Amino acid sequence: MLPMSDTKAPPYRFSVRHFIQLAKPYWVSEDKKKGWTLLFVILAMNLAVVWVNVRLNYWNNDFYNSLQARKFAVFKHLLLVFTGYAFAYIVLAVYSQYFLQMLQIRWRRWVTEVFLKDWLAGGTHYRMSLRQGNTDNPDQRIADDVRSFVNDSLSLFFGFVSSFVTLVSFLTILWTLSGALKLWGFNIPGYMVWVAVAYAGVGSYAAHKVGKPLIKLNFNQQRYEADFRFGLARTREHNEGIALYHGEERELEGHANRFANVWSNWWGIMKRQKLFTWYSSFYGQLAIIFPILVAAPRYFAGQIQLGGLTQTASAFGQVQGALSWFIDAYGRIVDWRATQERLYTFVLSVEAVRHVPVSELLDGGEVAHVAAGDDAPGMAVSQQARRGIDLGDLRIATPDGRPLLQAAGERIAPTQHTLFVGPSGLGKSTLVRWLAGIWPYAEGTHYRLPEGSALFLPQKPYLPMGTLREALTYPKVAANFDDSRLRDALTLARVPYLYAALDQTDTWMQRLSPGEQQRLAIARALLVAPDWLFLDEATSALDAPTEAAMYELLQRELPHTTLVSVAHRLGVIRFHRQILAVQPGADAEPARLVPRATGPGEPERAGEPDHWALASA
Repeated sequence: MLPMSDTKAPPYRFSVRHFIQLAKPYWVSEDKKKGWTLLFVILAMNLAVVWVNVRLNYWNNDFYNSLQARKFAVFKHLLLVFTGYAFAYIVLAVYSQYFLQMLQIRWRRWVTEVFLKDWLAGGTHYRMSLRQGNTDNPDQRIADDVRSFVNDSLSLFFGFVSSFVTLVSFLTILWTLSGALKLWGFNIPGYMVWVAVAYAGVGSYAAHKVGKPLIKLNFNQQRYEADFRFGLARTREHNEGIALYHGEERELEGHANRFANVWSNWWGIMKRQKLFTWYSSFYGQLAIIFPILVAAPRYFAGQIQLGGLTQTASAFGQVQGALSWFIDAYGRIVDWRATQERLYTFVLSVEAVRHVPVSELLDGGEVAHVAAGDDAPGMAVSQQARRGIDLGDLRIATPDGRPLLQAAGERIAPTQHTLFVGPSGLGKSTLVRWLAGIWPYAEGTHYRLPEGSALFLPQKPYLPMGTLREALTYPKVAANFDDSRLRDALTLARVPYLYAALDQTDTWMQRLSPGEQQRLAIARALLVAPDWLFLDEATSALDAPTEAAMYELLQRELPHTTLVSVAHRLGVIRFHRQILAVQPGADAEPARLVPRATGPGEPERAGEPDHWALASA
C-alpha cells in the first residue's frame, strides 16, 4: 500500500505532505531507475529548449539590426543559423514529449497496480462498501484519477522547472537591455525587470482570487460525472430485473436526478470559467503589447536600435511569461488539486478498513488482533492447529455496532454437514460472510476458524467477464483444468449443453438464468473440491427435486468436503447432520444459535418437531 503516515489528516485540504505521500512510493520502487533516468532526460531536454530560446533572443537582435542596416549577406547567414536552431528545437520538442509519455505510462502502470492490489486484497473493496459514508466510485478513482494525477503532476513539474530556468536565464538579459529609468528624481536600474515582476505578481494574485472557486466545482464535477456513469452501468447490468418490474420510469427519474447534479454544477463551472477567461484573455492580450510600450521610450530616445527593441520585448515576454506560469497553468492546477483530493481520500478509506486476512492468522495458537476499521469492534482470534470450527463466544455486529448474533460454544466437526436455519434478518448470511473472512464487525476470544481450503457459494454467483471457461473455473486459473474435467462437472451439474459454449465470451451473469448460474457454481465446487463448502442460499433458484439432486451430488462427489449451508427450504435438512437454529433475542439482545441435531440422511418424520418451527420458536 502507498504509505500513509497520517491517516487522520483532513482529507479535503491540499498539502505538500499529501502530495509526497501519493507520489513518493513510485520514485523509490523497483522501477525507480528507469523512472529517474527518464525524468532527468526530459529535464535535460527542457533545459536545452531554454538554451535554444536564449540563443534565439540574441539572434533576434542581430536579425532585425541586419534588416535595419540592409545587410543582405548578414541576413542570409542569420537565416541559416535560424534553420539550425529551429531544427534543434523541433527534435527536442518531439523527443521530450515522447519520453514524457513513456514516463507517464510507466508511473501510471505502477500506481494502478498498487491501487488495484490494495483495493482487492483481503476483501478491502467489500469492507469499504460497508463503511458509513463509503468512498464513492473507487473504479473511477483508479481508472481516471490516477491517470490525471500522474499526467498533471509531470506536466506541472516540467512546466514549473522550465519557467524557472527561463526566468533565471532571461532576467540577466532583460536587466542589461532595459537600462535605468529616471522617475521622480530616482534612477531605477533594470526597470523592466521590476515592471515584469510587478505585472506578473499582480496578475497571478488576481488569477487566484478569480479562479479559486473552480477547485471545489471541478472536484464535485468529477464526482457527479462518475455517479452518472455508475448509474448507467447499473441499469445495463440489471436490465432484466428492471424490465420485469417495468421500472423504466423510476430508472429514468434516477438518471435524470443524477444528471441534474452534472448539469447544475457544470453551469457553476461555466460561469466561473467565463469570468476567469475574461480575465486571462485580457491579461494575455495586454502582455503582447505591454513590453513594447515599456521599452518604446528608450527606442524613440535613440538609446537602442530596432533589433534592441525586439530583443528587449522578447526578453521581457520570456520573463513575464515565466512569472505568469501560475496564471497559465491555473486551470490544470485546479483539476490536479481536485484529483489529488479524490485519490488521497481513497487511500485513507483503504487504510481505514485494511486488516490482516484470516488466512494469515493461522499461526498455531497465537492470539492475533485484527483491526477492522475506525468504527468497528476489534477481533481477537485464537488459532490452534486442530481441524473443525469452534464458534466459541463469537459475537457478530452490524456496521453501526448493533449486536446481531451471539454464539455459545457451537462446533462444526469435519464432514459434519451443518445447516443454519431461522427467520430472515437474524445474521445467518452474515455469519457465513464472517467465516469467509470478509465481515470485520465481530469480536470474541475463543473461536477457531476452519483449516484447509474453503469455497463460498452465494445466492447469486459471481461470473466474471470473459469466456465461460473462465467463469466456470473462477477463481482458479482455467488452464489448470482439462476439457474432460470441465465437461464432466457440467454434466453432473445438469448443464451439459454449456460445454459447447466454453470458449465463447459473453456477459454470463445476464446470459444465464439464475438456476443455470447456481448449477454452474455447483460445477465450480466440483472442480475446486474444497475442504469446506459454504452455501448461502446457493440452490434457492432451483426446484426442489433439482436442489435435492445437487446436495446428493455434492455429498457423493466430495466425500471429504464439509458442507455448511444457509437455506429456507425444509427439503435440505436431510442432507445435514447438525442443525444450528438462529433464534431472535429479547428486546435489544442479539440472536442466538441453538443446536438441533439430526441423524445423517435422516428425513423429517410425521409427528416430530419441525426444525423450521424450532428455529423460529
